[in-house]
Amino acid sequence: MILSPRSLGAAASNVAHKVLHGQVADLRPVPSEPVGDGPRGTSLHRYRGPEGLVPAGPPVLFVPPPAVPARCYDLRRGGSLAEHVVNAGRRSYLLDHGPLGPADRAGDAAEWVREVLPEAIRAVSRDAGGQPVQLVGWCAGGLVALLTAAAGPALPIASVAMIAAPVDPAGPGARVPPPPLGARLARGVRAAVRDALPRPVAGHAGRLAALDEYLLRSLKILVNLDNTDFLAQIEAVDHFSNMLADPSGRAVRRMCSALLPAGATATGKVVIGGRPVDLDRVGVPVLAIAGRDDALAPVGAVRPVTRLLPGAPEVRVEVAPGGHLGVLTGASARTTTWAHLDRWLDEGIVRHGIRAPRRDAAATV
Repeated sequence: MILSPRSLGAAASNVAHKVLHGQVADLRPVPSEPVGDGPRGTSLHRYRGPEGLVPAGPPVLFVPPPAVPARCYDLRRGGSLAEHVVNAGRRSYLLDHGPLGPADRAGDAAEWVREVLPEAIRAVSRDAGGQPVQLVGWCAGGLVALLTAAAGPALPIASVAMIAAPVDPAGPGARVPPPPLGARLARGVRAAVRDALPRPVAGHAGRLAALDEYLLRSLKILVNLDNTDFLAQIEAVDHFSNMLADPSGRAVRRMCSALLPAGATATGKVVIGGRPVDLDRVGVPVLAIAGRDDALAPVGAVRPVTRLLPGAPEVRVEVAPGGHLGVLTGASARTTTWAHLDRWLDEGIVRHGIRAPRRDAAATV
């Protein structure tokens, strides 16, 4: 933080806002209204656009991972992909699985492909006057969207956009990117110190390392006290992390492996709910966006999608900065991931027309 009258004033304003309101981030969700209830306790919501703006073009349906809160698309005002898409004049919907219990939802993936998402797609299409639906899925939600398009080629799907979705976790180059040199050196020093200490002392050293990381995070916050967007993003990510039933990500990894096991990328076939699904039956355009620093879905685990979908009219892969969540909703996502998605959804309007949904055709499910 550069000490100047402006930065000091901004820092003081952020601290005062934190003290008075408890947070800097605006965590209010984008306004929406229920469209109907789906199977297995899910619900469908239609986002409200800005007043006076008539949405046009194929509707957008956000598909969350069955094991992750649906707020992943709407972390905070100003850093919400849902808010961005809605304000762009697109008729947008969210499939919400409701509160997640302590157990993971990995076993629900097959039902989402066979039942939950197809019903939601039909409901969105009916509510939007019969238009085909543009699916947007993050993480396992992207895999669910892709497999649903393969299992139901007759569904009214206009396109599939997958963000940070690992189609082949064991693919060439699918390895965790190395940490920055400074982090590696610090980790090596801590490991050397632990190895040189007696076991009881080494245990205390491990706790000190955790304290060191906590202090480093606190220092970053202190240095950026004048950066409102930085502080708001940290609060939003913390709020989202506290909603996770499994912060370790093991449930999501199991779900991704269950949806697309290692052999599926070699044969193009997968079994969902006891029935075979051929990926070559995907007949709609597919966009895949990979995070350059994503440890759960590295670039090498995303790129194989280009050879798995011979029936798709287009398969496009883009790489954007950020980790698994950052590529979806980080500060740089606004000019990278969101820009890629904007172009993709605009191309959907070119393919399917800009007609607004008919008022008499929109029906509550």
